[in-house]
Amino acid sequence: MEHIIWSVNPNLFTLGSIQLRWYGLLFVGSFFLGLRIMQWVFTREGKDPLILDNLMLYIMAGAVIGARLMHCLAYEPSFYLSHPLEILMVWKGGLASHGGLAGVIIALFFFARRYDLSYPWLLSRIALPGTLTAAFVRFGNLFNSEILGTPSELPWAIIFSRIDSVPRHPVQLYEAFAYLAILVVLTLVYRRVTPAFATKILPGLFLVMVFVARFFIEYAKTKQAAYTLDIPLSTGQILSIPYIIAGILWILWAIKTSKASHQ
Repeated sequence: MEHIIWSVNPNLFTLGSIQLRWYGLLFVGSFFLGLRIMQWVFTREGKDPLILDNLMLYIMAGAVIGARLMHCLAYEPSFYLSHPLEILMVWKGGLASHGGLAGVIIALFFFARRYDLSYPWLLSRIALPGTLTAAFVRFGNLFNSEILGTPSELPWAIIFSRIDSVPRHPVQLYEAFAYLAILVVLTLVYRRVTPAFATKILPGLFLVMVFVARFFIEYAKTKQAAYTLDIPLSTGQILSIPYIIAGILWILWAIKTSKASHQ
């Protein structure tokens, strides 16, 4: 059976010691597209869009710091605890989306306090560009030939020739397209419900849909952690469970409080 051969250079271009990688371009590009989404949201709801440039800086800092720390401490703790200075070397790669989300949540709290915004309101609206960034990160993983799927003979399996000659599930694309579909769902909900209910329901929907998708797609991934646990779950699945539980509780709270306010 013929399979897709993926041999794309992860570097978009190289100039001496300077490299521009597809991953970095997609990661930063997703923030600029997300900025456009937030400009639409702020304008639609009568907020000042001039503060959004600073919001992007907060989010990028929170995402990178959180993702780096989670990768180092959850996926390769023995190495990074023995070589702590390596934690600072982000350019070598190694970011975990679970930690990136936690970092963004913390960064948004400080941004909301500084600019006198409602933290729940901001947290709910950032769910829209958040799914876009998650999708672009997975496209970046594809260009890096990383986060590989398990072997597969399906017609759409991909051979990452820079790694080996084994056809594999394109799990990067599975996740990216799942997140783009979630973005569509969240946008439809946002447009069709009241602003007050959107503030309550969007974070819960985001957490449940994103991490349920992540949980099941993990079954088609190779193990990423540098150690193994004696349970039938990957590290990514274990880290997804608290977010799923939090999302379910959040949705139940949103529905309950919404019904109570209409009684």
